[in-house]
Amino acid sequence: MLQNVNCYEFKVGGSGDWSVPMDPNANNYNQWAERSRFQIGDTLSFHYSDKDSVLLVNKADFDNCNTASPIEKYSDGHSVFKFNHSGSYYFISGVHDNCVKNQKLHVVVMADRSHNTKTGASPPPPSVDDEAPSPPTSSVEIIPTPAPSQESSPPKNGASSIVMSFVGSTAAFVGSSILLGF
Repeated sequence: MLQNVNCYEFKVGGSGDWSVPMDPNANNYNQWAERSRFQIGDTLSFHYSDKDSVLLVNKADFDNCNTASPIEKYSDGHSVFKFNHSGSYYFISGVHDNCVKNQKLHVVVMADRSHNTKTGASPPPPSVDDEAPSPPTSSVEIIPTPAPSQESSPPKNGASSIVMSFVGSTAAFVGSSILLGF
């Protein structure tokens, strides 16, 4: 089994302290999460009192502070949660009133672009929403470009193009040197 040594343990909010924010109108945890870059294999460390807990919930339960049916519940006072896939994760306090006071966290884990996940398993297949659209079924009309007429100018000599390129580059260098005072 492969392990990635680049995994990181994040302390929730920067300190690891999982509690009601001093300003209940502030989104301290979400602001912290927006400044962080979470990847598959990283972990979150929560430290909290024995009167609280951490719930992993879906978005609707996150938005409504619904503590009734969590996906997972942690209540040991020091919980570590490992991200095993990319996408959104929603955490709320197990105490409804604390959640209402913004003790909640939304984390977005970046997609694994290396095509080799940190656990050594192959990445999940794309969802229906991720599939590329199928090409159009209508026919495409190809209109050929007309051949150049005899009246057009004669082709340029490759040497003259090189000389003109050199002259233009030299003029640009001299002009910029004058502007910059060199």
